[in-house]
Amino acid sequence: MLNTYSSADKVLLAVDCIIFGFDNEGLKILLIKRDFEPEKGKWSLIGGFLKRDEVLDDAAIRILNTYTGLNDIYMEQLYAYSEIDRDPVERTISVSYYALINIENHNAEMIQNYHAEWFSINEMPKLIFDHNEMVHHAIRRLRYRTSIKPIGFELLPEKFTMRQLLELYEAILSKELDKRNFISKINSLEILNKLEEKDMQSSRKGSYLYTFNKEKYEEKLLNDFVLNL
Repeated sequence: MLNTYSSADKVLLAVDCIIFGFDNEGLKILLIKRDFEPEKGKWSLIGGFLKRDEVLDDAAIRILNTYTGLNDIYMEQLYAYSEIDRDPVERTISVSYYALINIENHNAEMIQNYHAEWFSINEMPKLIFDHNEMVHHAIRRLRYRTSIKPIGFELLPEKFTMRQLLELYEAILSKELDKRNFISKINSLEILNKLEEKDMQSSRKGSYLYTFNKEKYEEKLLNDFVLNL
């Protein structure tokens, strides 16, 4: 058995993170300018290599924390990329994760120190290697998940308006939704707490603010149902 291990090919295992964020300008992705060869100076996903004492999820958490300063982040393993020539330096397999964060909560100074920037998903630059393919896979997964399950807890501020929630769904799905139908379906889930407070910046009358009922929200995520937006 030892001889079998010693004669086996050795490959590197990378973890690449597609970090989505949301603000008033729409859905965005966090990218970093690569500071080493190959492809130095070009835009890249945020990533790193798996350490000997880590499982993949722990590596993704470490990488996300390093660049954003956040710990409690929603993330999901996406896909493994194993094309032989995907990295010109070494044979490297990459496992991608996508993560959702509220842009207001991240450590802006930490991101700036790593020369990272937020880009609209519709205006992001060409990325190194197969990173554009990873992003496209992540967007498709996010859109599919959004169409069947409630989403938003990770991307919105603690208090938000129904308009903000609608705009989040429209940004992710890249289409306009019927407002009345959307509100009806969201209310039927009973995952929102309506507050007495209003956001007075949206109109003269103001718009009621909501918070997520975290317990009911997580219960709905676990249940087998279809939101069908």
